[in-house]
Order: sequence, then structure tokens, then C-alpha cells
Amino acid sequence: MSTNVKICGLTRAEDVACAVDNGAAFLGFIVECPSKRRLSVSEAAALAPKTLNAARVAVLVNPNDDLLTRLMAEMSPDYVQLHGDETPLRVAEIVKRFKVKTIKAVGIASDKDMKAAEAYAGVADFILYDAKPPQKLNGEEDAVRGGHGVSIDWSIIAHAPTPKTFAVAGGLTPHNVAKAIAITRAPIVDVSSGVERAAGVKDASKITAFMEAIRHG
Repeated sequence: MSTNVKICGLTRAEDVACAVDNGAAFLGFIVECPSKRRLSVSEAAALAPKTLNAARVAVLVNPNDDLLTRLMAEMSPDYVQLHGDETPLRVAEIVKRFKVKTIKAVGIASDKDMKAAEAYAGVADFILYDAKPPQKLNGEEDAVRGGHGVSIDWSIIAHAPTPKTFAVAGGLTPHNVAKAIAITRAPIVDVSSGVERAAGVKDASKITAFMEAIRHG
């Protein structure tokens, strides 16, 4: 089984180039939502021209139509990844109105969460099973939905029915990605903090090691 890779939280041109050179199939850009890796629409558009040899993914949290309109006009991403509380109905509305492929991220901590994720099958192009974010950060509810380095219990995914195409994220690194794939049989894996030396600053050696771990896992 071949596994595709999405490298997310890209903020620098050199990191985009490194991801493409190492064979990443998807490139994730976090647009106008709470994150240390946050980009404006114009910054994402500049980093992700249509000429890139990989699918460009705009990662959004509960986007309104104004943001989506600006995004489609300036960046026209290949996918919109919805990482908030978007319902299946809202996902369907976005697909219909903006004519864009979608990825729905769902936080997974139990079998119940896997069951809830089934509502997005056939609505989004594929589901991203991610770790639920920490409930508290510095005493307050954490609004940042990804990039925490928190892992899923991969056996939850392994024991549940999954669509043909899905992705797994959450705490993946060059050291554990091969095991995650072996357990979940994920056709796509998503990494952000696991290939960084600081938030939003990727480490070329870690990207290379991550891809090599998959190829030789």
C-alpha cells in the first residue's frame, strides 16, 4: 500500500519547496484562524501558486462565506480543510456554493467519535481523523484545533469502519509514522509539528526522515 503525505502548517517558501521535493502530495496552509502558523489569505496565495506540483489545501476553522469568497478569488485552493465545528450541512453548502473539494477534520478520542465522523462520509471528499486538542491551555479553552503534537489511540481507527480514502493526523513523527500506518492502514498521513524545529518553521532533515520512514517502513 502506498501512503500519501500532507505537510501542514507551511509558512515559508523554502519549506514548501522542501515538501514538494520530498514528494508530499498535499500542502497545508492555515488561513485566518487561531494558530502560530496562521497566514492571511494573501500570504497563503503567495506561498501556494497553482503551479506547485502538489494539492494546495487551505485549512480553515468555521469560515464564513466572506472569507471563502476571498480565498477562492485570491488562492483558489485545490481543497478546503474544515477544522472547526462545521456540520455536514455546512460542508455540503460550501461544496455547492464554492465548487471546491473539501476535507473534514474530526477530533477522535473514542469509538463514539469515529461513529460521529461517519456523518461526513460522502459529503466531504475525505475525512481527516485528528487528535482532539487539549481542553485547557494556560487555564483557558484552547481555540487552536491542530498542531499540538497530541497522538490518537490508533487502535480506535483500526477497529472502526473507515471510508476508502481518509487521513490520519496527530502527533506523527519520523519515529512513529510507520507504526501508525501499519495499525490504521491510512492512505494519507498528515504532519505538522512532527517535522518542525519551531512552530511554522519546518526542519528539512525531519521532512526527509518522515518521508523515508514511510517509504521504508
